[in-house]
Amino acid sequence: MIRDIVFDIGKVFVHLNPRPILTFLSEHRAPCDDLETLIAHIALDEHECGRISGAGLLERLRSLTRMPVSAEQMRAKWLDMFELQPAMVEFAQRLSDRYGVYLLSNVGDLHWEHLCSEYGFDRIGHGALPSFQAGVTKPHERIYAEAERRFALQPAATVFVDDRTANVDAARARGWHGVVHRSYAQTCAALLRLGVEA
Repeated sequence: MIRDIVFDIGKVFVHLNPRPILTFLSEHRAPCDDLETLIAHIALDEHECGRISGAGLLERLRSLTRMPVSAEQMRAKWLDMFELQPAMVEFAQRLSDRYGVYLLSNVGDLHWEHLCSEYGFDRIGHGALPSFQAGVTKPHERIYAEAERRFALQPAATVFVDDRTANVDAARARGWHGVVHRSYAQTCAALLRLGVEA
């Protein structure tokens, strides 16, 4: 029987639209035409593990440009990439009346603070473990172990919802149930098959 549901954030509760920052960087002659190239240039994983602060990340972004950019401008563009998925948020909030609901996401301090202030993600469910606080990102097993410890999760009674198969597979390797998120309807149906009803 499922007791706890753990949700990823990106591409589950918010879709990501990197076009504004990529356009901004292109206008300021930075060598980044796509999100993958940008992530490689700034070593985003180091930020999401908490080894580089938000201020440090902004400096890395600014260093890519060949035209002057203020930290405030870069911060605004870095934060301007989220499209809220209200149906998924409301679904999680309904589930939290009957189950333990937690968030587990690869996210740095800048985006986490923004998601909390703009959308109240720190008030969804019963707790959250952003990767920058855990010191490690999914799919490393340590982040799942820390979630188990922090939220008193029992693997066999826990289901993880994430858009990336590798992250779900890592949770399953620890004995969790897993759902690869593709859409609101598919995730609701997959959870229902596990006996989870909102």
